[in-house]
Amino acid sequence: MARMATTELPVVVIGAGPVGLAAAAHLLERGLEPLVLEAGDQVGAAIRQWGHVRLFSPWEYDVDAAALRLLEAQGWESPDRDALPTGAELVESYLAPLAATPELAGRIRTGTRVLAVTREGVDKTRTVGRAGRPYVVRAVADGQVTDIPARAVLDASGTWGRSNPLGAAGLPAIGEDRVSAWLAGPLPDVLGADRERFAGKHTLVVGMGHSAANTLLALVQVREEESGTEITWAIRGRSPARLYGGGDADGLPARGLLGSTLRAAVSGGAIRLIREFTIGSLTAPADGDGRVAVAGTGRDGAAVSLQVDAVVAATGFRPDLEMLREVRLDLDPAVEAPARLAPLIDPNSHSCGTVPPHGAALLAHPDENFFVVGTKSYGRAPTFLLATGYEQVRSIAAALAGDTAAAERVELALPATGVCSTALGDREATESAEGAGQGSGRVGFATGSQHGWSGEEPAAGSCCGTAPRPVAASSPSCDG
Repeated sequence: MARMATTELPVVVIGAGPVGLAAAAHLLERGLEPLVLEAGDQVGAAIRQWGHVRLFSPWEYDVDAAALRLLEAQGWESPDRDALPTGAELVESYLAPLAATPELAGRIRTGTRVLAVTREGVDKTRTVGRAGRPYVVRAVADGQVTDIPARAVLDASGTWGRSNPLGAAGLPAIGEDRVSAWLAGPLPDVLGADRERFAGKHTLVVGMGHSAANTLLALVQVREEESGTEITWAIRGRSPARLYGGGDADGLPARGLLGSTLRAAVSGGAIRLIREFTIGSLTAPADGDGRVAVAGTGRDGAAVSLQVDAVVAATGFRPDLEMLREVRLDLDPAVEAPARLAPLIDPNSHSCGTVPPHGAALLAHPDENFFVVGTKSYGRAPTFLLATGYEQVRSIAAALAGDTAAAERVELALPATGVCSTALGDREATESAEGAGQGSGRVGFATGSQHGWSGEEPAAGSCCGTAPRPVAASSPSCDG
């Protein structure tokens, strides 16, 4: 059987979120044919699930350059560049119009879930004759399975829907699989559609990222309006200092306010904080009605037992690698990100969010012309910036078009946030002392490492320079 000519085939992009659609726009500008496959019924399906959440970054940093050129050709007018959109606004005011442009509308297939990616005619073990073969993307739509040939594949499917478990050591807590009715998801709409679930109830929030903070503050508002509302916040680390805001020093005022307000709620008693909490088991009531029992250990191994009505697992996400089993990948064994990118984002060694802009060179795998991009490219690391994803796909499109110089050139400039960790260990010690009534004052926030572990040990120096300005469109899929 004659091999297909790869130059006649499309570049398959998996996922129609911000980075996937940006990839399609850049590919078109390079004269390449994109085909975007989206599992959801609409573009931006994952973001729609947290549409009630407001981003920290203004519109100025939420729109890709190539996508903007497509939109402006249709008379699109950008919202106020300084306004902070919600997830729903990002979809309705940007992604939906982008997908509807004449250039992209016919190149996006929604309701199409990718099952697997492989090389034509060979499995993962075959080396001889492997190079240059097209890819085959197996997908299902309306119950029909089809194989789609591709010259290249960009996996921009994200990590939403693949939450980290509540238990320790990367495993689910005992009984976690039997209490799904009590698990409220990572970003419930506490003040809107899900309010009844939390009003007058006891909620346990687990996690120390922006998702946890947003949920906690929404619960505080419900507590002020509905008697009997209880809030418990459990973190695995010694201190929440990394999530408490930098106030006026934070270049993203909304983020700084989030953290400082959270700190006030904890110190004021609206939120009960349990530090160094390890969940051992979750047990549903025998009759299936009532509160779930949460058992574990806290600081110094002290036993902790809770009875709660709902559990919000804001524990972060991990990539789904199952559909890539037949692709030769070069992934870091810890972070599950491309091996050359992993040292730049590993939360074990980074306590602030500065990651150099990067593209095709750092994202390449042993199977040529295959790339994981967007939040999924960061694996389990929680520091992804949307604007960095746009730079990834710009570089990759240039590489696929043969423009090596453009692929290697950095075309991204992010302004500084004004907040970066210089002595996170000292700040955590300060916060702990204040928790015991010793001292006062704000505790800074280490941009980009709100769930990292490098700050768990005292450090005298900064891990990096001034942090870039984060774009939080993908943050709910990066919290933990």
